[in-house]
Amino acid sequence: MPSSLDSIRVAVVGGGPAGLMAAETLASHGVQVDVYDAMPSVGRKFLMAGKGGMNITHSEPIEPFLDRYGARRQQIAPLLDAFGPEALRTWLQGLGVETFVGSSGRVFPTDMKAAPMLRAWMHRLREAGVRFHMRHKWVGWIGGADSVAAHTLRLATPEGEQTLSCDAVVFALGGASWPRLGSDATWVPLMTERGVPIVPLRPANCGFDADWSPYLRERFAGQPVKPVAISLTDVDKNVHNRQGEILLTETGLEGSLIYALSAAIRERILADGDVTISLDLAPGLPLERVIAEVTRPRGSRSMSSHLQGRIGIGGVKLALLHEILSKETFADAHQLAHAIKALPVRLTRARPIAEAISTAGGIPFEALDSHLMIERLPGVFCAGEMLDWEAPTGGYLLTACFASGLVAGRGALAYVAQRHDKRA
Repeated sequence: MPSSLDSIRVAVVGGGPAGLMAAETLASHGVQVDVYDAMPSVGRKFLMAGKGGMNITHSEPIEPFLDRYGARRQQIAPLLDAFGPEALRTWLQGLGVETFVGSSGRVFPTDMKAAPMLRAWMHRLREAGVRFHMRHKWVGWIGGADSVAAHTLRLATPEGEQTLSCDAVVFALGGASWPRLGSDATWVPLMTERGVPIVPLRPANCGFDADWSPYLRERFAGQPVKPVAISLTDVDKNVHNRQGEILLTETGLEGSLIYALSAAIRERILADGDVTISLDLAPGLPLERVIAEVTRPRGSRSMSSHLQGRIGIGGVKLALLHEILSKETFADAHQLAHAIKALPVRLTRARPIAEAISTAGGIPFEALDSHLMIERLPGVFCAGEMLDWEAPTGGYLLTACFASGLVAGRGALAYVAQRHDKRA
């Protein structure tokens, strides 16, 4: 690196974890960094995600950790080599944020809150000289589609449109989920007009519709179904089996177990128009035991009372059985026992992308170099959810966002340093 980069100016557009990590990486080497965000303050989606307990990463070994990124495992692996879950925990400790591993293996700050972490981080960034420009929304480039002025941007601000020129830019604008918090995907056509390929954005970590009856919606929406196991065959004929908890909603199903399988569910619906998943409502009991208990003589008791007493099936689980099975099937003890272990639930569509926790799609890694620079736009780097990858909840999303921000920041640093040396 040259001795001084204080004459270099890099813009970071987007103030989420990926953008802030890129800003820190650059500022720590003396680069003047300006962060621009369309919202009144940075990290809004980060703070919202942390309201129920800030799940920052996961403690599982790196190989199964990488498997969570599915088809993009190969592209995410180098990012986590640069800044993986252990490095993230060490970095947090440097901010004064201690972490602990929960019973599920998820990693949380000891106070379970996102706000103190963000405040400490912002303090450190400002101390490093990072300048923040709120309510500054990127609205386009200067020049036409053939222009090479990739570092000259148009920004909509409270004082009107402004022009920004810089030596490099890191975009970290998020996907299309939770647009009210800033991730509204308005960057997609702006990138497209410069010839950057975009994989269409799709909902990830989302709920799915199941066309419930009015009775089920009115009486049981909002209730958890647990424990439960799901079996699903994906588009490649691979069978997925997972156990956990789901949430019955007015429109269908959501919850951590659904989110973990949302990519497979979504792709089956896109391919076939719908998908039928299989729910095991008694995952702790083998089929033979369920058959034995359900077919046991019940005397004058109703089947519903019998199920509650013998295998603990009641409430929302009983309601699901009544919802999906015919009266004849419910009354047949053998068929009912099999349905308890493999209840077919038809899912018809994903919930709207604005409701999703995250998105799939975006700028493909094939359009980027190893430093996350857009190959057709030298000096333009991208990080975070703008890129074409997805992962389930559980800390995997945030970890890759932090890692990609660091890699993009390092890439921008190397780019401006090389140009600085050439000018010198």
